[in-house]
Amino acid sequence: MARLRIALALAATLVLPGVLVGVPAQAASAALPAGSPAEVNGQLKVCGVKLCNEHGKPIQLRGMSTHGIQWYSQCVKTASLDALADDWKADVLRISMYIQEDGYETNPRKFTDLVHGYIEEATKRGMYALVDWHQLDPGDPNYNTSRARTFFKEIAQRHKNKTNIIYDIANEPNGVSWSKVKSYAEQVIPVIRAEDPDSLVLVGTSGWSTFGHSDGKDPQDVVRNKLSAPNVMYTFHFYAGDHGSDYLAVLSKVSDQVPVFVTEFGTQKASGDGANNFSQSQKYLDLMNAKKISWVNWNFSDDERSGAVFKPGTCSGTSFSGTGRLKPAGVWIRDRIRTADDFPTS
Repeated sequence: MARLRIALALAATLVLPGVLVGVPAQAASAALPAGSPAEVNGQLKVCGVKLCNEHGKPIQLRGMSTHGIQWYSQCVKTASLDALADDWKADVLRISMYIQEDGYETNPRKFTDLVHGYIEEATKRGMYALVDWHQLDPGDPNYNTSRARTFFKEIAQRHKNKTNIIYDIANEPNGVSWSKVKSYAEQVIPVIRAEDPDSLVLVGTSGWSTFGHSDGKDPQDVVRNKLSAPNVMYTFHFYAGDHGSDYLAVLSKVSDQVPVFVTEFGTQKASGDGANNFSQSQKYLDLMNAKKISWVNWNFSDDERSGAVFKPGTCSGTSFSGTGRLKPAGVWIRDRIRTADDFPTS
């Protein structure tokens, strides 16, 4: 779905006021604050079809995705991250690093260092850092296998001792069979596991992470041909303005069969724009709450579309808390992220 959002994206500097950028390899790692979501839940594990914390209890994480950091890095800085952690009460920050579209392939060193910095910033605020390998066009993730192996090897080496790191190795595979996506995953996951054997790995599914549904494929293709690697979840994306009851039914069914993490959704159309469909969005949230499916909303920026939570111009300032600078989608999703967490420890 993100394929429709890239054309109008605004160029932005990669200099982030007040945020760690290009963290040196020997820099001290941030510590998790006591009582924060990542400190309370610790190392995440897949138990059956659920996401569980270190105590073996099923939990649901809720949070926000950055926009593409090649365009909207100015929206991810000290003041905005403080607001996300302290005012929004988010559990997870998805770091959206595009591979093409002026992203990683243009300067691997710069973008890798940028991600290192964001991981440390999420860590010191007690959020999970979800590293999003945002491959999109071409839709076959095998096009970027070599790049992915290089990137994830370094990320895993640097952050393997953290308990709040989540690796998302393929954003929205599209126009490609699940068997090819699986082949890609089978090449990348061992690279991560060689450095970090414990952390959660997420794998995008075919049809723009709809278990093939958007490509007219049978979602059971994934269920019948699961990855053999442990501690892996499959991703699902939806946009409530376009994806109605049939997509909701797919999510409901597959989440009873395999572990699912909704790493991207919006309350509007798949373009990230258009009218908000809050009633359909709430149906999805009700389902995800009932099944404890973790979710991340698109997106934590001030672009002109309705799906960006902040009003245009917000990111040039320092005011991010409260609702005064939020669009309707931002007001709606902030309210739902702020709902009391249910993180059992015994």
